[in-house]
Amino acid sequence: MNSNSSSHPIEEEKGIIVDLGTGDGRFVYQSARKNPHRFYLGIDASANLLEKVSEKIHRKPAKGGLKNALFIQAAVEDLPVELAGVADEVHIHFPWGSLLKGVATGDETILKNIHRICAPDAVLEVIIGVDQERDSTELERLGISSLSKEFIASDLEQRYLECGFQISAVGSFAPGNWPDLCTSWAQRLRNNDKRSIIYFTARRT
Repeated sequence: MNSNSSSHPIEEEKGIIVDLGTGDGRFVYQSARKNPHRFYLGIDASANLLEKVSEKIHRKPAKGGLKNALFIQAAVEDLPVELAGVADEVHIHFPWGSLLKGVATGDETILKNIHRICAPDAVLEVIIGVDQERDSTELERLGISSLSKEFIASDLEQRYLECGFQISAVGSFAPGNWPDLCTSWAQRLRNNDKRSIIYFTARRT
């Protein structure tokens, strides 16, 4: 993974890209501006986080409006049926709560919901950044005991395969050596010298 791969794992100029747990939508908004031939969907359970960016994309183009972006309020446990099979890429950047639990433990319900919105051969990218000490209470609450590359290769890979995803790459970045990730959480968290990144990509089988 290089500094650009998190934004564009597939090379085609067209496609539908879904950002699950989009937060304030920065990744979707910036990516849509750079790639006008692609359509970006940002999905988050919080309506408050989406309010400002949703208003922004409906402005006139000269004032920052975009025709190739849309934001939807929905939890990963209840994704709209209209999204079935639409996504050529699904990105999950710095998930938290149930979304983090789903992707970090290989929860069958969560993974099958994600699988349902994927087109054949779609790319799934997951980027997780945690501080094992600071986040220990939340990790324990979510039942996340390990986020190592070894755990992904030995345990998580099989769980993903059973839910229709073939993990193809796993990697990590040490604290202070993060790539240029276009998300607000990345900007906020990158100065924590104890918070490292682990990432993996998979394809829908």
